[in-house]
Amino acid sequence: MSTAVAEEVELPRECTFETDDWEILAAHWYPVALSRDIAAAPTRATLLDEPLVVYRAAGKAVVANDICPHRGVPLSAGAGEPDGSGIRCAYHGLKFGPGGRCLDIPAHPQGKIPLRMHLRSYPVVERYGLVWTCLRPDPSTVEDPETVAPIPIAPHWGDESFQSLTCPSFDVAAFAGRQLEGFLDVAHFGFVHAGTFADPDNTVVPDYKPVVHERGFTVDYWSTVANYPHGTATPPPGFQWLRRFDVQLPFTATLVVHFPDAGLLSIMNAASPVSARQTRMFAPIAKNFLTNQAVQEIYDFNRRIFEEDQAIVEIQKPENLPLEPRLEVNIPADRSSVAYRRGLRKLGLSHFFTA
Repeated sequence: MSTAVAEEVELPRECTFETDDWEILAAHWYPVALSRDIAAAPTRATLLDEPLVVYRAAGKAVVANDICPHRGVPLSAGAGEPDGSGIRCAYHGLKFGPGGRCLDIPAHPQGKIPLRMHLRSYPVVERYGLVWTCLRPDPSTVEDPETVAPIPIAPHWGDESFQSLTCPSFDVAAFAGRQLEGFLDVAHFGFVHAGTFADPDNTVVPDYKPVVHERGFTVDYWSTVANYPHGTATPPPGFQWLRRFDVQLPFTATLVVHFPDAGLLSIMNAASPVSARQTRMFAPIAKNFLTNQAVQEIYDFNRRIFEEDQAIVEIQKPENLPLEPRLEVNIPADRSSVAYRRGLRKLGLSHFFTA
C-alpha cells in the first residue's frame, strides 16, 4: 500500500487495521454511546481507532473528532455549557455547538471564526437508545441520516406490548468479529452458559441452514435448549425453541428467541470496533413477557451471559478472525460461522487483524 493512498484514506494515528480493511469498515454505521449517557458534557468514544467526542448541543447529539483544531487538546477534557448550547475546550475556551461548529473564541470575541476552526463531525442517528455514527458515510445519507442511513434493524423495539431497554455497554478485549461470531455460535451453550440458562447434558446441535440476504444472512435454529434463567421456569416437555438469528454485516446481529405461550425475546448484539483488539458491545433488548421486570435484574442477568462469552473470546487464538477457510477446522455446527466469514470476505475484507 503506497503512502499516497494511506494519506488519501486519512487513517487514524496508531491505526490497528490494514488500510483497505479500515476503509471498508469505516463506511458502515456503528453505535458509539448510549443516548442516556450523552448530555451537555463531552464524552470520549473511540471507533476504528478514531478518537471521538460525543456531546449534546441544542438537544441534538454531536459526534466529532476529539481534538480542538486550535492547539490539539482533546475536547473530551473540556466542559459543557450550562445551557446545553455546546462544549468548551479546556485550554483556551473555544466553544463548539451543533454540528461541531465553532461558535466563540474568547480571546477574540468580535473576530471572524476561521472555517478550519469548525470540528470534523460525523452524521448521527439515535435509535434503540444508542448514538450511531459512520466515519466515511455514503454522501446520500449525510443530509437526512435519520431516514436513509442503513442502521441495522432491532426486531420489536418500541412495540407497544414489549418492554424495551438498552443494556449498559460491555467492553471485550477482543476483535469485534470474534465477539459477534461467539454470539452466533449454537454449539457452546451447554459448555459456556451452563451457569445461566443452558443444560450441560443437552449439547447436540440439530441441523440448520443459513439463508443469505443482501446485508448478511438469517438462521432459524430449532432445539430443545431452554432459554429460561436457571431456577425460574420449566418449558413444556419436548418444547422446540426457535432462535432466529439475523446477521447484518459487518458486526451486528439480532436474535429473536421464541418462548412458550407466544413469548418473544429480541436481543441486538452490536459489536462496535474500538480497535482491532478492543470491542464495545451494545445490546438493546425487547420482550413481550414479564414486561414489568425490574430493569436492573435484566441488566444483571445479561451481563452474566456476556461475561461467560467474554471469558472465552478473550483467550481465543489467533486473536484475529481467520477468513481463510483452511486456517481453522469446521464442523457442521459451524454453518453460521462459515456463512459469517464468507460474508466478511464478500465485503472485500482481508485475512484480518492480528492483534
